[in-house]
Amino acid sequence: MPAGRQRLLEASAGNGGSGGQWVIVAPESATNLPKKPGSEPLFTKLRNPSTGQAALYLFGSDGRQVFEVKAFHEEYRSWFIGEAVQHDGRLLFATPVDPLFLLLFYLTKAEKEQGKFQPLDQFLVDEEFSSCAMLLNCKNVLQSVHHLADEKEIGGRKFYKYSEEKALKWLKKKVDQTVKVLKDNDIPVGGKVQSATFISGKRNTDATEEDYIRYAHGLITEYISEELSTALAQYLRLPQIASPPAEPASKKRKLSDAPVEAEEDYTKFNTSDLKSKKANSKMSAAQKALAKVDKSGMKTMSSFFSSKSKTTK
Repeated sequence: MPAGRQRLLEASAGNGGSGGQWVIVAPESATNLPKKPGSEPLFTKLRNPSTGQAALYLFGSDGRQVFEVKAFHEEYRSWFIGEAVQHDGRLLFATPVDPLFLLLFYLTKAEKEQGKFQPLDQFLVDEEFSSCAMLLNCKNVLQSVHHLADEKEIGGRKFYKYSEEKALKWLKKKVDQTVKVLKDNDIPVGGKVQSATFISGKRNTDATEEDYIRYAHGLITEYISEELSTALAQYLRLPQIASPPAEPASKKRKLSDAPVEAEEDYTKFNTSDLKSKKANSKMSAAQKALAKVDKSGMKTMSSFFSSKSKTTK
């Protein structure tokens, strides 16, 4: 294994976290040897731009590119690395992410709390995740921040303020780019996504333009807040999906996996009725025919064997 990749596996995660070994699938740009002494790939925790919660990211050796890291994990998995056994059997995937999505979280947060122009580095002040300041070193961030914020210059220094209008325009471009990729690669979208994935070589002809836009919007939503996702859907003029009408209780019970309950209370029948029903079910054809005969005026068989009653004189 190349030296650069070996260092990547032994990188430490988090601010001041302890070192650990992982198996990771990553682009070559994330594992290149550092060009400057002391510079190497860095695992660190940043805020997920959708939830604001901690998530694992990776800065490349030059610090100019950031990758989101996601793990594929199964129980009871481990790896052999060289002559050692690595008990952490997760398989990590590092994929490039636009740093503007991560910056967008801090811009919207500052707009709600302060709502004023300020230098860009002041947006990226986070006591829990100090590595967020490294986003300013990423490629094209300083040149592209105008897509998300209004800009003005005072005394040779630039100040920024979040603009939802600009952000929505930028996000729409992301949606349009995603739609193009979906179409070019014939990726199934719409109502028949699951079935189409099992049919190789079949064109996705049943998908509408709205299906593509809605699918792309869902992918972009993973990198923005729920509030901004709703605003983006309105900006894209996506009609709201109506909730399905409530089904009758009888239909719900038929479709349910739960056992069907009795509709009536069968305890209301007399025990004798139940016994007679059971007895009738065991009668032969001759017995059933005899049961239909009119027995009025006829003596029962037991009357011939009963003791005679004494007559009074």
